[in-house]
This record gives sequence, structure tokens and C-alpha cells, in this order.
Amino acid sequence: MSLSKILNSLEKSWERDHILLNIKKGLGTDEIVNEFLVKNESKVKELNSLLRPEDIDLLNQVEKLSTCESKLINEIKNLNYLENNEHNDILNQKKIVPSNRFSNNKISSFMINWSNKFVVIALLLISAIALSKQAWA
Repeated sequence: MSLSKILNSLEKSWERDHILLNIKKGLGTDEIVNEFLVKNESKVKELNSLLRPEDIDLLNQVEKLSTCESKLINEIKNLNYLENNEHNDILNQKKIVPSNRFSNNKISSFMINWSNKFVVIALLLISAIALSKQAWA
């Protein structure tokens, strides 16, 4: 099977809605990733066998990108939390009823637009690294 076919197959296996449901059910990220790897073990192994050194470099870059995006999300969340607390303190002092600055739809659509392929690539990167470490151990 070609590299692109494997990647497409793995992308279809990583259903974002299913992952979000698992998160809402309380499953941890390790459990979700391990379940994905178990269900797609042969495809992940085949993918790993097709990876060239330059692909590994690309996966390392994608991993760094993933880390940056995760930190950005965390900073936005923390900034929003701090702004909400400051806003609530001001409102409590002035006794004004707060209005919602961001709707959940805007945040949801932002996440949906750029996270699906990113998550698949990040998972492939993580699994490829783990498999290559196992192979060299």
C-alpha cells in the first residue's frame, strides 16, 4: 500500500467526533491514542516501514508545530480566563451584568477547521517515533 493510501486510511480512522465523545466520556488522551494504535496497528507499522529519513525530519517538525499550537491554545485559554476574572471583578465592583464576548460556535468552528488533519499527523508522528524507538531498543 502506498504512503498516501495509508495516511488517508488512518485519517478516516481518526474520527474527530468520536474522539470528542470519548473525551467527554472522561477517557484520557493516552487511552484514546492507545485505542487508535491498537485498532490500526498494521497500518501504523506499514507506515513506519515506508518512512524515509526526510519523513522523520518532517514528523519532528510537525511534532514541534503541534507543541507550539498546544501552547498557543493553553495561552489563549489562560488569557481568556484571566480576562474573564478581571472582567468579573470589575463587573462585581460596578454591579453590571456581563455579556458573552465569544460564542461557543466561533471557538468550535476555529478548532474544527484546523485540528482534524493536524491531529492525525501528530498521532502518526508520535506513533512513528514510538515504533522507531522500539525498533532500535
